[in-house]
Amino acid sequence: MPRFARRITQTSAKDFGMFARAFGRPGDLIHLELGRPVEDTPDHIKDATIAALRAGHVHYSDLQGIPELRHALAGKMAQDNGMDYTADEIIVTNGLTQASYAAFMALLDEGDEAILLAPYYPQHIGKIELAGAKAVIAPLDTDNDFAIRRDLIEAHITPRTRMIVLINPCNPTGRVYSRAELQILADLAIEHDLTVISDEVYERITYDNATHVSIAALPGMRARTITMFAFTKAYAMDGWRLGWLAADASMISALMKITTNEVTHVNTFIQHGALAAITGPTSALEELVAGDLARRDLAVRRLNQMPGITCAAPQGTIYAFADIRGTGMASQELAEKLMNDTGVVVEAGSFYGDAGEGHLRICFGSVDEARLSEAMDRMQGFFNAL
Repeated sequence: MPRFARRITQTSAKDFGMFARAFGRPGDLIHLELGRPVEDTPDHIKDATIAALRAGHVHYSDLQGIPELRHALAGKMAQDNGMDYTADEIIVTNGLTQASYAAFMALLDEGDEAILLAPYYPQHIGKIELAGAKAVIAPLDTDNDFAIRRDLIEAHITPRTRMIVLINPCNPTGRVYSRAELQILADLAIEHDLTVISDEVYERITYDNATHVSIAALPGMRARTITMFAFTKAYAMDGWRLGWLAADASMISALMKITTNEVTHVNTFIQHGALAAITGPTSALEELVAGDLARRDLAVRRLNQMPGITCAAPQGTIYAFADIRGTGMASQELAEKLMNDTGVVVEAGSFYGDAGEGHLRICFGSVDEARLSEAMDRMQGFFNAL
């Protein structure tokens, strides 16, 4: 029998939460646990990809991503994010998952520590551990709408700390952090010589005049931030596995040592679809976000009518983070009972760490309005009878 490496035997197994528990179950399940957009990819993106395929863009291409796409991404970030990067400071990746994996593998050594803000996105933990490092959990201010607070984070910084991992807009809470909150992280990073890994996959999905700010645009942060984006959510391209990262030129060769050894480069012809997404009409993007907003409003309104439930309106993302403490039940127990009794699948807040306990994460973006309304009807009956 083979002897497996310690990176396999001594790291956490990847947990898919309620999705794994629901997979293959019989019955009419309504899936609100998985962050998967319900909409189809806009036609102009698919058409550009098909045209590229027919034009013969089927061979090896630039290891960082096709130049025209990287130039367009640089222009997009300058216009939308206030970030000044050249095309040579961008790497097109297989989704944000590969971008984050490259960042952790390039910057973390055995025994290093990376700070996650809780409630945290658990899928980053496995990648940190595969790099030989330790994920350290620093809480957000749960009593103040999960705000970033300096003392709560600084208490967890040690001589082994190398980075802070930021998700903005935040999965699972739906928060869009203010410039003042991001400045707290920037100050800590500069004072303690840390890198910030900034996951901004939901940057385009914001509501109610919430303004997304990229932390790399703050003074002193460009050289110490790796910013990661994806086409996954806003463009309904989750199955395309397509994203990108932007970093100072001093970090690109190290990051490419990971990406080129892992996959060489991203599929050539789908990058032409990504180019169409970035340079094409904004109306399609606006329609997708408008649909998310309508579903958000429906979910939040209905959740707040259920006994034992309160739910703040998320400022961004496709998730509602409903407070269930009024039910007196633990989140995992409640999520499983809800699935078993009603067929509505949501994610337990405890999946996102201890700070998420007392909540359920509900993906209102994963189904159409009719199906979401049916899910809310089932949940209403469930909580009425609880």
